Amino acid sequence: MNNRKILIVDDNPNMSTLLSDILEIFDYEGCHAEDGSEALERLRSDSYELVFTDLRMPRMDGFDLLKAIKHEHPRMPVVVVTGYSIGEGQDHILTQKADGLLHKPFKVNEIESLLTKLLGHSL
Repeated sequence: MNNRKILIVDDNPNMSTLLSDILEIFDYEGCHAEDGSEALERLRSDSYELVFTDLRMPRMDGFDLLKAIKHEHPRMPVVVVTGYSIGEGQDHILTQKADGLLHKPFKVNEIESLLTKLLGHSL
């Protein structure tokens, strides 16, 4: 495995594993954090090329995490993953701050498109 690491922030281990398995197809290592607080600790101690974050999580949700990442790591691409419809106010935060939006259930080609757009990935 190479050093192309992507941080996956989701309190559902099944979702993190699924996303990690898909990322492996494209030669990325998926690293897991269970919530926003853990994700920020990991971002301070290690380097990642991109962050996928769920919106609904305990302790720190995806919106607060998104704002914190953009404050501390302004160039870090962040993709928000959600299985819920998003309200107008929250939609504004996403369009202003997030680099991508991925709806559950996601497809492999959607992830490939995001990797290509945000990291210049190509198979």
